[in-house]
Amino acid sequence: MNPAEIILVVILALAWGSFLNVCIYRIPLKKTFLLSRSLCPNCKNRISWYDNVPILSYLILKGKCRNCKHNISIQYPVVELSSGLLLLLAYLKFDLSWQFFSSFVLISILIVVSFIDLNHRIIPDIITLPGMVLGLIFSYFNPQSSLSASVIGFLSGGLSFYLLAYVGEAVFKKESMGGGDIKLAALLGAFLGWKNLIVVILLASFLGALIGGLKLTLSKSKKDKTIPLGPFLAIASILALFWGESLIKLYLSYFFSR
Repeated sequence: MNPAEIILVVILALAWGSFLNVCIYRIPLKKTFLLSRSLCPNCKNRISWYDNVPILSYLILKGKCRNCKHNISIQYPVVELSSGLLLLLAYLKFDLSWQFFSSFVLISILIVVSFIDLNHRIIPDIITLPGMVLGLIFSYFNPQSSLSASVIGFLSGGLSFYLLAYVGEAVFKKESMGGGDIKLAALLGAFLGWKNLIVVILLASFLGALIGGLKLTLSKSKKDKTIPLGPFLAIASILALFWGESLIKLYLSYFFSR
């Protein structure tokens, strides 16, 4: 794998991250995200191609719109950088294989879902429902996974989170988990299989309890203390995608080698 090849992958991945930003902004507003020029959310002027270069344009413009000087959210370069780094990592680990293309789709879904959930507290069906189908399809063609593991993961992910939501609502007398989280869990099971899904649930629970606890402790506002689950599931899924087998072996060796 030569440096020129890696540079090309990074450039394409950063450009893809720019498209993911469009999805993150437009999907919750139910706007089309295909074949439509980007606009400044504040002044509504079209953004020229030279102001839409991933990361570089943000740095040159110092995080402000060229026309109205309104601040551009730091989210844009963060999404582009995340896309570039994660897709490069997938390429380095899986090369151009079925596993890479499956990872490409899953990483894209996780980035979009995470930021939409952070901004709007929703996980749209337009992402999760097709994602479930794609996860099952990739598992069929991917020699590194199996359709049976994917189907079991899909069913166990959806059913386990549905039961958690049902019990949580019965105990706390209010919605404790949204339907989007349930569908996302089913999607993750379809892509990662049931073994890695266990890793995801354990890691997401730990991260959610840790970071959520810190937020509740340090936050002075009493208005909104809800914690979106999507980003924690996304981080845990990335860890499971790249290091799931190693984490499972480490866990088994620690608890069953004594």
